[in-house]
Amino acid sequence: MSGHDSKYFSTTKKGEIPELKEELNSQYKDKRKDAVKKVIAAMTVGKDVSSLFTDVVNCMQTENLELKKLVYLYLINYAKSQPDLAILAVNTFVKDSQDPNPLIRALAVRTMGCIRVDKITEYLCDPLQKCLKDDDPYVRKTAAICVAKLFDINAELVEDRGFLEALKDLISDNNPMVVANAVAALAEIQENSTSPIFEINSTTLTKLLTALNECTEWGQVFILDALSRYKAADPREAENIVERVTPRLQHANCAVVLSAVKMILQQMELITSTDVIRNLCKKMAPPLVTLLSAEPEIQYVALRNINLIVQKRPTILAHEIKVFFCKYNDPIYVKMEKLEIMIKLASDRNIDQVLLEFKEYATEVDVDFVRKAVRAIGRCAIKLERAAERCISVLLELIKIKVNYVVQEAIIVIKDIFRRYPNTYESIIATLCESLDTLDEPEAKASMIWIIGEYAERIDNADELLESFLENFPEEPAQVQLQLLTATVKLFLKKPTEGPQQMIQVVLNNATVETDNPDLRDRAYIYWRLLSTDPEAAKDVVLAEKPVITDDSNQLDPSLLDELLANISTLSSVYHKPPEAFVTRLKTTVQKTEDEDYVEGSETGYPEASGNPVDGAASPPGTTGYVPKSAAAPAPVPDLLGDLMGSDNAAIVPVDEPTAPSGRPLPVVLPASKGQGLQISAQLTRQDGQVFYSMLLENNSQSLLDGFMIQFNKNSFGLAAVGPLQVPPLQPGASARTMLPMVLSQNMSAGPTSSVLQVAVKNNQQPVWYFEDKIVLHALFSEDGRMERGTFLETWRSLPDSNEVQKEFPGITIMSVESTLDLLAASNMFFIAKRKNGNQDVLYLSAKVPRGIPFLIELTAMVGQPGLKCAVKTPTPEIAPLFFEAVEILFKA
Repeated sequence: MSGHDSKYFSTTKKGEIPELKEELNSQYKDKRKDAVKKVIAAMTVGKDVSSLFTDVVNCMQTENLELKKLVYLYLINYAKSQPDLAILAVNTFVKDSQDPNPLIRALAVRTMGCIRVDKITEYLCDPLQKCLKDDDPYVRKTAAICVAKLFDINAELVEDRGFLEALKDLISDNNPMVVANAVAALAEIQENSTSPIFEINSTTLTKLLTALNECTEWGQVFILDALSRYKAADPREAENIVERVTPRLQHANCAVVLSAVKMILQQMELITSTDVIRNLCKKMAPPLVTLLSAEPEIQYVALRNINLIVQKRPTILAHEIKVFFCKYNDPIYVKMEKLEIMIKLASDRNIDQVLLEFKEYATEVDVDFVRKAVRAIGRCAIKLERAAERCISVLLELIKIKVNYVVQEAIIVIKDIFRRYPNTYESIIATLCESLDTLDEPEAKASMIWIIGEYAERIDNADELLESFLENFPEEPAQVQLQLLTATVKLFLKKPTEGPQQMIQVVLNNATVETDNPDLRDRAYIYWRLLSTDPEAAKDVVLAEKPVITDDSNQLDPSLLDELLANISTLSSVYHKPPEAFVTRLKTTVQKTEDEDYVEGSETGYPEASGNPVDGAASPPGTTGYVPKSAAAPAPVPDLLGDLMGSDNAAIVPVDEPTAPSGRPLPVVLPASKGQGLQISAQLTRQDGQVFYSMLLENNSQSLLDGFMIQFNKNSFGLAAVGPLQVPPLQPGASARTMLPMVLSQNMSAGPTSSVLQVAVKNNQQPVWYFEDKIVLHALFSEDGRMERGTFLETWRSLPDSNEVQKEFPGITIMSVESTLDLLAASNMFFIAKRKNGNQDVLYLSAKVPRGIPFLIELTAMVGQPGLKCAVKTPTPEIAPLFFEAVEILFKA
């Protein structure tokens, strides 16, 4: 590239940074304040304004609280990338922590806790110790939360300086909000620690229960959550605790109500008096019912929690089933949850009411809701033996309506009822057989075939009915094929006449010779050998008495249920998964060995420096380099805006860093021979719905390299970096891997579409390096690219033939259809349909690139033979060559 390419580093608006710099150094206060606001605005939209660090820090010396907050916000964002300059602000922090204004004292200590830089941590300790003993409760409660943040950065320091003891002392504070924040901080520290730190005893318990009545609603939530982990010494103590907490059930805040319910449920495990338990169940019902009059989103959270509660204590809401009846304007997600709870609360006493509701729901317009309602009737029949006949009557009435999807769902649940009550309700089979021709869904077909096979001896024309399904045996889904195979064998064993004999020959031949499904083929071979060697043994196996089923499809394992109940009013109770299933936490040990290093990932760009690998083993391609034990998980990212502007939410939500994709190594885009020892390997990739520029930087020179920056030239897809390139200083021989988040449609170039991505990288020690990379289109395919079959056909027909582009790949061999579909699905190319064209397989897929441009794809190949023909139809056929490049990369990987 020529020397003129330095334009990549020019700003989009000439003179913007110099203008801001001038305004920040203005002698007028208002002008400085406006300039800081402009800097914050630019920072918020992703512009790099780190070069103004010194000028913004100079604005800290002000009495204006609003300006001070803005400067502190800027500091939190850039202190990590400019740790040496951040030290300049320390004196102001220390000075502000002794300011006469308690708001400024609290702001200073809060901001110092949010700046995750080790050098600043040392200076935080003295002001924090003073603030923990401050006269003003606002400062003390802020300092309590700051201890939790400091523990997250340096647990050993918190232990050595006695902050944990100071926090425990705050539990005895006379201000209830200070007590609540101390509890929140200790609970947060306990969750991130392996050793016991916060244990409630009888003395602490009394103090917490006293503070509970006086603190704010969120303070009450923290205290109630802490109390729910306390195990009472005996039933009497458990009753006393519950008695003190019961008034919280009347609180207006939903979170307080659910936290109180959680605490009471935990203590009820220890209470032995049945009268007390009965009274508590009565007291908990009204507040839970009240939650269902809130907004739909809160209703949904409440319903997910109630779902767990009624599995453990169904008597709480046994008499309140009417409140779960669906309203016409309920969102579908609320209706579905209400249905689940109605099934759980259904009993012989209320089943008639429930069935009337379900029957009404089965005539609604929402197909998914109707299916769920029909299935709910079947589940009630399986659950309540006395009500089974009434449930079947309702199902038969629904079948007579002749609505296709209702009929099919009814047949599916009747099959389950037959399995629950064998030889009881077979008289309705004739009614079911009348709807045989309307079945087109795999599960409904499979259910009907099972019924015919299971009761073949009672159905006069069972062979004719099965034969009607056998006509399309090769085209049927695997689920239907397997059921047809078993049903035909049952028919043959029950009626070994000429008709079934011919059918069994045809089915076994199709299932062994004509199919590529291993499950179907294996089952057919087993049946064939059983029938040919010992028909009596075949009868014993195939016609054996089956165990009676129960409706436990939505029941949770008791141990999991107990764990979820201990996490009521958290995400865990909404997902119905334990916290460790979706949150990764770093457990901190206070004691650290001398040889343990700490490598902390950056919050933006996700770099990790790679030093010497553990035990001398080389890091495999695609790993994130050397991560010592103490850096085994990413550091939690604090809520910067919330913490700075005065929010007291102590919850720090850990997030998983994106990791570089494993597999083949990244292609080298700047070899060390051209980069004076700096080698860069990079490629666009997609992870969790976000485009990243995955990079590996290796320092093969003899000097340290730092201060890395990156710029992307205008390109056909407008790809640009979300933030600055975050790479730690690279010592000679070291390397670092980073995942740089990218944004689309911000840096668009004019002219024809091109796959070229021009990139420039610089550092403090070397000149600007320019290189070209390729935009791999499959990294841009979005997760919403799946089309319905009808939409696909309609779109294909609506596009002119001139928009179809074809290319053949003679060097690509497809070894199996399934693995090919998996490969393409991993890059958001979604399977639509498959057909045979002679001895070739033709696959149809859909994908979507940014700005909602669809790609309709047709792949033709013979399995195991070289050669792949690819046709793509899209509103923008000029992008097709990029798609063919992506196909080649994917199949040759």
